Amino acid sequence: MPDAFLAHLTDTLAGIEADGLMKRERAIAGPQGAHIDVGGRQVLNLCANNYLGLADDPRLVDAACRAMQDHGFGMASVRFICGTQDLHRALEERLAQFLGMDDSILFAACFDANGGLFEPLLGPEDAIVSDALNHASIIDGIRLCKARRFRYANSDMDDLEARLREARDGGARHVMIATDGVFSMDGYLARLPEIRALADRYDAILMVDDCHATGFMGPKGAGAPAHFGVRADILTGTLGKALGGALGGYIAGPQPVVDLLRQRARPYLFSNALPPAITAAGLAALDIVEAGDDLRTRLFDNTAHWRQGLEAAGFDLLPGEHPIVPVMTHDARLAQEMAAALDAEGVYVAGFFFPVVPKGQARIRTQMNAALTREDLDRGLEAFASAGRKVGVLS
Repeated sequence: MPDAFLAHLTDTLAGIEADGLMKRERAIAGPQGAHIDVGGRQVLNLCANNYLGLADDPRLVDAACRAMQDHGFGMASVRFICGTQDLHRALEERLAQFLGMDDSILFAACFDANGGLFEPLLGPEDAIVSDALNHASIIDGIRLCKARRFRYANSDMDDLEARLREARDGGARHVMIATDGVFSMDGYLARLPEIRALADRYDAILMVDDCHATGFMGPKGAGAPAHFGVRADILTGTLGKALGGALGGYIAGPQPVVDLLRQRARPYLFSNALPPAITAAGLAALDIVEAGDDLRTRLFDNTAHWRQGLEAAGFDLLPGEHPIVPVMTHDARLAQEMAAALDAEGVYVAGFFFPVVPKGQARIRTQMNAALTREDLDRGLEAFASAGRKVGVLS
């Protein structure tokens, strides 16, 4: 490899470090959970997407182990070449039933699902209108599509309508609105009733990425549209958060949508099928979720207690009701110093800063889950207050 190229990469990394934007990974020994082993220390985990606490649930582990005994370790190829196992179709049908859709199709991750959604369905004659705060996977998926692109300010319904009108006035054949159900950096819920109304008014398709709502919002945890009592035309989501925390994504929707994606969605056609352990554990997770009102009640009780405690301590929080509770530091270095101070207090969190969030919007994104006890939360609040005073987030 040319020395000049390696020198260029080294300089780029040095610039990231100098700007205080270097991300560092920490090694965890053992399972994900409310408490995790980091370097031989048991620490309180307040930043996982493990909303219902299922990542180390023995029922999912048992289902995964049994599936490997019965179905092997993996398929060694893509489904249309080496075959679709019964577990794949069982999970796709179960997800569709759970979400109130005709069918669903599995992907290696929701990033792949969003990356493969738009290009097969829409062409140059069509238009996509996307929320400005949508997940990177939606942005990348739209980039791969030849449809015209419009962006509206986050949850700004006047701007959304203006962009819909612009697309229609421009002669778009089909128009799709793309939005997160919950915006993951902020915990804000999309204004789905108003978006649905605008979609109907402009004869547009409504696509919702529901990764941060499926399993714990709405009746039986069916997600953000169910929470608001509205219908999404196409739903994408993940098995990697509330539904067990491993990997795997899906698209659910009308039968012709799913059928065409099986024929033309590139991440589906060119990626290995999900392994049996994941599909079987996904089915077990859905059993737990559908009967999990107690878990959802505990999750939102924890969220309310945590938010109230942080506000009482004087932290600057973004408003909301979601289990994502961002604690704002605004400065990237301060976010990292706060995370380090919390680590010293035995609390595992991560600083979020540019390019993950806009410059000047650095934060500690805390996340609640149903496995946390009230004792855990009170300990966490004490640690946040102590760390906040040490680094100057609190006066």
